[in-house]
Amino acid sequence: MSTPTHDLSRRAFLGIAAAPLAFSSVLRGARDVPVGLELYSVRGDLGKDLLGTVAAVGKMGYQVVEFYAPYLQWTPQAAKDVRKVLDDNGLKCHSTHNSGPWLTPETLKKAIDLNQIIGSRALIMASAPGRPVGVDGWKTVAAQLTSVSEQLKPHGMATGFHNHQTEWSALEGGQRAMDVLAGNTPKDVILQFDVGTCLEAGADPIAWINANPGRIKSVHCKDWSAANGYKVAFGEGDAPWKAIFTAVENTGGVEYYLVEQETGAEQGGELQMVQRCLANWKKLKTNP
Repeated sequence: MSTPTHDLSRRAFLGIAAAPLAFSSVLRGARDVPVGLELYSVRGDLGKDLLGTVAAVGKMGYQVVEFYAPYLQWTPQAAKDVRKVLDDNGLKCHSTHNSGPWLTPETLKKAIDLNQIIGSRALIMASAPGRPVGVDGWKTVAAQLTSVSEQLKPHGMATGFHNHQTEWSALEGGQRAMDVLAGNTPKDVILQFDVGTCLEAGADPIAWINANPGRIKSVHCKDWSAANGYKVAFGEGDAPWKAIFTAVENTGGVEYYLVEQETGAEQGGELQMVQRCLANWKKLKTNP
C-alpha cells in the first residue's frame, strides 16, 4: 500500500457523509459496546483512497475500525497520517488483522510500532500460517500465539486469533481447531469471533461463546444465509444476532463489535453497503 492519498470522489464522499449525520449523533455513545467496521469490507475504496475512505466511515457513525494486512506496508509517517484522520473523525482502532510474514521478529517489531501509532492494542492472527495438520499442527499455532502474547505484554498489547470455516471442522479425537487453540493458549489470547464462518460451518455460535467466557473481546459481525451465502447485509441473514449480543455482552467479554460485509462491490458499492449494514445495526440494537 502506498502513502495515503485524498482522491475519493467528491460525489461519492458527499453522498455517504451527508445523510447519516443525525443518525451518527444518535448512535455514538448510545450503547456501552461500540460498533466498528472491519475495513476489508471497503477494500476497493480503501485501495484508491485510504484517508478519504476512513473519514467517510467515521462520518457514517462507525466508532471503531480494524485495519488488515496491507497496513504493514505503511511508513511511520503514513501511520501518523492515518491516526490524524481517526482522531479527526471520532474513530478508534483497537486491533489489526495480520497475515503473511508478521510473525518474523523484524515484521513483528514493525507491526508493534505501527499499531502503537494508530492506537491499536491487539495484533490479531488473521489466519493460521501454513497449513496446520491435525491436533499437533494446531498446537503449534497455539504455541506461536502464546509466544507472541508474551512478546506483546511489555508493550501493553495482546494477540488473538480470527476464526474461519476450517477451524470448526473436527480433527482426530473429535476436537476442532478452535478447541485446540482455546485450550492451549493463555486466557489473554483473544478469540476474535467471526460469526458468519461459524454459521456456514454449522457450528453453534452461542455454545462457543458460553464455552469461552471473557475471551471473545471482539466480534466480526458478518452475516450469512443458507440461500445467499455472504451476499447479505448485516442483519439480513440467518445469524441470531440478538442472542449473540446477549451472550457476548453477558459472558463473552466483548469490548467492541466489527461489522464485516465482503460483497458490497457487487451490490451497488462498498461504502453504500456498509452504511446499509450500520442502519440495520441501529434497528437491531435499539429495538430489543
